[in-house]
Amino acid sequence: MEFAFNDEQQMIRDTAEAFLQNHSDSAAIRQAMASPLGYDAALWQTLCQDMYWQALHLPEAVGGIGLGYVELVAIVEQMGRHLLCAPYFSTVALAANALLLAGSEAQQVEHLGTIAEGKTASLAFSSSAAFTPDAVTATFTRDGDSVVLSGAYQHVIDGASCELLVLAARDAASGALQLFVAPADAEGIHREAVPGMDQTRRRAKIQLDGLRLPAAAQLGEFENAEAPLQQCLDLACIALAAEQVGLMQQLLDMAVAYTGERQQFNRPIASFQAVKHIAAEMMLRTEVGRSAIYYAACIADEFLAGTASASALAEAASVAKAWCSEAAFKNAGDTLQLHGGVGFTWEYDVHLFFKRAKASEHLLGNSDEHRERIAAMLLDEVN
Repeated sequence: MEFAFNDEQQMIRDTAEAFLQNHSDSAAIRQAMASPLGYDAALWQTLCQDMYWQALHLPEAVGGIGLGYVELVAIVEQMGRHLLCAPYFSTVALAANALLLAGSEAQQVEHLGTIAEGKTASLAFSSSAAFTPDAVTATFTRDGDSVVLSGAYQHVIDGASCELLVLAARDAASGALQLFVAPADAEGIHREAVPGMDQTRRRAKIQLDGLRLPAAAQLGEFENAEAPLQQCLDLACIALAAEQVGLMQQLLDMAVAYTGERQQFNRPIASFQAVKHIAAEMMLRTEVGRSAIYYAACIADEFLAGTASASALAEAASVAKAWCSEAAFKNAGDTLQLHGGVGFTWEYDVHLFFKRAKASEHLLGNSDEHRERIAAMLLDEVN
């Protein structure tokens, strides 16, 4: 596949880079980390009302811009590069994609319309760190014109601050999985922020205690919604891998800048062959990752248009996530080493990227899990 940005895509990417350079610098990141929400609410409104990024790939029928996943990935890559603290991944890559894939037309108009206007949202599905529908253990029962949900979720991104939740639960009688949408502050939903290593992205655990919702809160009409949930998670993996490529690029830039300044033996350490080799390997990992995410983004666009299969999407997503998870953490480790002792200090930003790289490595499945998934798909094809 030969890929290159068109003029519009290049403009979107350049605009995102310029905006985030000015609004997501070190001081802004640290201020957001220390805030109660974990992000700057005023900046989020700017992203929504002025930049309109949260509506980028949403259909025009629900108030979106109607662009594709390539454009989304181009922006998310820059968000990773500048370590943006905002509920974008949870709202767009998780909740909005779940509504796109599983919601009826009326549900999409109602809920995606509010997301397009700036409402924050997230997806709660897993009771563990797993990234497949098998991790759903919450249950629901039908009671007349209502459904009653109970259970627990772990690792819900921005779960303590979001305004809307998409919830996965299994029928207590049949075990069939369904998706439901609910206001995050509904009675019966108990949310608790969970301290984590990565302070730039908040997580929460959620407990459902007899959450009663109208039957119309169920998304779509599926006998079993495992397929749309898995496809949503695959799309989210592509977005997360794009963020990791942004991390890789910024870590490379930080390493090159610092080694050009740090002196040993009266010369910059960047002039040492061993340091050059490390930087070259970091660049190689970054460029391979970039190829993987834009290939996966093209497959995602084809899937959303109905011209690519779910298995093609799954394979592309797992290839991108497997490579980028490992490569981002390796680049983070190399950058830390090249900075020497100061790389561990609070004053330098390296540790912020290191923590994000490690946390995102395990979010939605680590490299080993995705490689195992790819191997299983290949074996199925052979057999």
